[in-house]
Amino acid sequence: MPSLLAPVSSVLRRLSIDTFTILLLCTVALASVLPCAGETAVVLGKVTTVAIGLLFFLHGAKLSREAIVAGMTHWRLHLLVLASTFVMFPLLGLAMKPLAGSVVTPELYVGILFLCTLPSTVQSSIAFTSMARGNVAAAVCSASASNFVGIFVTPLLVSTLIVQGSAGGSSLDAVITIVEQLLLPFLAGQFLRPWIGKWVDRHKPMLKIVDQGSILLVVYTAFSESVNEGLWHKLSGESLAALVVISCVLLAIALGVATWASRRLGFSREDEITIVFCGSKKSLASGVPMAKVLFAPSALGMVILPVMLFHQIQLMVCAVLAQKWGRENR
Repeated sequence: MPSLLAPVSSVLRRLSIDTFTILLLCTVALASVLPCAGETAVVLGKVTTVAIGLLFFLHGAKLSREAIVAGMTHWRLHLLVLASTFVMFPLLGLAMKPLAGSVVTPELYVGILFLCTLPSTVQSSIAFTSMARGNVAAAVCSASASNFVGIFVTPLLVSTLIVQGSAGGSSLDAVITIVEQLLLPFLAGQFLRPWIGKWVDRHKPMLKIVDQGSILLVVYTAFSESVNEGLWHKLSGESLAALVVISCVLLAIALGVATWASRRLGFSREDEITIVFCGSKKSLASGVPMAKVLFAPSALGMVILPVMLFHQIQLMVCAVLAQKWGRENR
């Protein structure tokens, strides 16, 4: 049996299909077969809110202030990453509006637009930058700044770009809710870092469990609600295939523009690597909690599906690029 499983494991490793991705797919399958409802859904919703708050608290406690200060001097790099994340991506999303109703459903297009408003990833951006021998200090600062700015900018972009599918209320209300649920726990973690930072650093597996566990909880509750509303009856195989193609096109354009802009503006090779990895990604860890705040429960399944697909595609592509550039930069 081990000999039969070995080739499968090898293929999964090459495709960067990790355990979390498998768990994510299993969670979607579970929600499709056994969706939660009624009092169970209410209880899971409250548990999810607490888990997300704990997640951002631990991220705040984990983030080194020294790394932030070390990377702050590269302000041109950070501006370029922020422009790619919060200007270029939304424009690309708007450019795909003709696809709504023809190639993909209007509900799925809302998810694509939401994907385009999200901040960059933190962990994978830093990991790939390090693997490719880029400017790691700048990557830490840039990715963290993207997530901090996203707390305020993403709700404003959602309010501006997306009319249908939102949970209602003003963008200011959404910002306040996100500040309460995400920013305040993060700042509390930063404040307490001098006392608990070393303990958190020694227990990184715990942070990973909270990180992935909170996402799986939100995905399960979101897809449960959407399945109860007839998600899989609304989503065709053609729309799902089109979404994969759209995700690949978005990522290819982002990687190409980031590479071209960094070279055009005269950045070093190390800074170019940082710009490419930080400016082309979208955060599943931040996106799922934000979607929970910004959208009605019945719309969440369609909204987070593009984020989940793009997340896995960007990991596979960037893993290959990071390994290639790492060998070249030895």
